[in-house]
Amino acid sequence: DALKFVERLTAAGIPDAQAKAEASALRDVLVESLDTTIATKADVRELKSELKADITRLENRIDLMHKDIQAMELRLTMKLGSLIAAAVGILIAVLRVAH
Repeated sequence: DALKFVERLTAAGIPDAQAKAEASALRDVLVESLDTTIATKADVRELKSELKADITRLENRIDLMHKDIQAMELRLTMKLGSLIAAAVGILIAVLRVAH
């Protein structure tokens, strides 16, 4: 409170005009400092909104990756099944020829 600050300075013997000038200068410095270093509620809300959007994008990417992994797993299973069937077929053919 600037008025209390001025009253304290004048009570300590500082002339009223000087006390007012000091209070004004201090207020200006504090306002400038606070504007550049302290987050406001609006800053926090904006950051929260940005973080929520980032999380949503990451969740979507994870879902897509999960679907890709499932598709790759299916393809690998089919390839492995084909290889096993081919190996069994070759083994049967070799055993028939051997007898």
